[in-house]
Amino acid sequence: MLTKHYYFAYGSNMNKERMAVRGLSFSNPVKGVMRGYRLAFNKKAWDHPARSYANIVFDPASHVEGVLYRLDDEHQIQKMDPFEGAPRLYSREIFHVETQQGLIPSWVYIANKATISDGLKPDQWYLEHLLAGREHLSESYYQKLTLVETNG
Repeated sequence: MLTKHYYFAYGSNMNKERMAVRGLSFSNPVKGVMRGYRLAFNKKAWDHPARSYANIVFDPASHVEGVLYRLDDEHQIQKMDPFEGAPRLYSREIFHVETQQGLIPSWVYIANKATISDGLKPDQWYLEHLLAGREHLSESYYQKLTLVETNG
């Protein structure tokens, strides 16, 4: 499998409709898991100081669930960079994502340190995009997402 053809979404891009609106061509979205990381809502929104977006942080005892997209070609990921503010707000890195087919090297966006702040909450509309990925999440992980405190 080619590394440049996979993208792991753990935030709002778990919503397939959002991905389509953003112009990405993909097929076969599947459940993906990143071990040794946890989901955090600590990425400051550039346009609203009290709003946060999803990020992942190192945590050896945890894991992040999300949607692994097989991109139609290696250039599709470049369409995501403007939406993620890469490379300024998020960096795009390669991580191994666990799937039923084994580990797949995939693109993953991680918030840059200068954009991280504790004590932030996502807006409810943003959290709804994460919840839209339900079919690719375990029930316990989905339920945990429903309990995330939002700005309303």
